[in-house]
Order: sequence, then C-alpha cells, then structure tokens
Amino acid sequence: MKGSQLTLYAANQSHRVKHMTVVDWLLDEARQAGIIGATVVEIAEGVDARGKYHAARFFELVDQPVAVTLIAADEQIDAMLARVREGGIRLFYTRAPIEFDTVGTEGDQ
Repeated sequence: MKGSQLTLYAANQSHRVKHMTVVDWLLDEARQAGIIGATVVEIAEGVDARGKYHAARFFELVDQPVAVTLIAADEQIDAMLARVREGGIRLFYTRAPIEFDTVGTEGDQ
C-alpha cells in the first residue's frame, strides 16, 4: 500500500490539549481519523516550532520532547492534519510518501 508517514513533534510531554496530554490527544485523534498504528518516541533534546530548547532532565521529565509517528493512507493523514489544525495547537511535523504493509500471519502476534 502507498500512503504517507506523518511525524508530529511535541515540545514536551506535559503540554495539554482538552484536558489530555498532547500525546494522548494525538493518539485519540489518530484513532478517530481511522489510523490504527502509531509510534511514540521520547526524545532526549529538541527545539520546538518557536525555536525554544527542550530537554529531559534527571529530576524534571515534563519538558522532554516527544515525537508521534503515524503511517496510513494519504486520506487518513490528511484527516489527521485537519484535526490537528482544528485543535488549535502548534506542532512541527514532517510528512513523506511511504510504502507500507504487514508481513506474517494473524497467529504470529
């Protein structure tokens, strides 16, 4: 199958949208857009969309940047981007064309 890989970069895990962490909100919006798989990666250091530096500290992990990667058909990725725009939050993202599929059988899980 062909589609897109969308990676959304959040400045920190403590950012909240509609009483949810930004990661939980993104995963919920992805589910509502029909995207069935996502990967969340915690990042040691990063610079946000406004140019501010963020890093995980030994005693303070709330400022740790995070990336949420979604892979789906272009229509689903378009729907997800629309949801993020409507949500009123500012996130840096990358989008790239990608080929994807699954391997193995149902019993392999």
